[in-house]
Amino acid sequence: MIELVPLCTATYQMGEGLLVGPGPAGERTVGQIASARFTGERLNASLAGPAAADWLARNGAIGMIDVRLTLRTDDGALIYMIYGGRITLGGGGPPTAFVAPTFETSDPRYTWLNSIQAVGKAQFIVDDQGARLEYEFHEIR
Repeated sequence: MIELVPLCTATYQMGEGLLVGPGPAGERTVGQIASARFTGERLNASLAGPAAADWLARNGAIGMIDVRLTLRTDDGALIYMIYGGRITLGGGGPPTAFVAPTFETSDPRYTWLNSIQAVGKAQFIVDDQGARLEYEFHEIR
């Protein structure tokens, strides 16, 4: 049986999107991640520097996500996070993303992350605060 263990929640504040245009994989956009905050009992961190982006190739109402970012935990560890997944872009409701993150770190306090597979679900929200993604991440056991 699959068990989902809460890992953290995260909010990404999105920067300006860069429309690359149509290509072999579909309509490609690079969504710059301006800031990110991860909070939970097991992981608390923020985006470490500006090197983070969400690459999206859209083909109809489905988008393919490719995200890479580096986190700095509240106690100073660096963690590289990478994930792919899908985002639904049609259907009348807000766009919803389903992703499968993995992690890399050498900090002994967080090496447990190196061996886990996580899953996440996010809602894409646009309001007076700008565009953001609100994620829930869980470890699969």
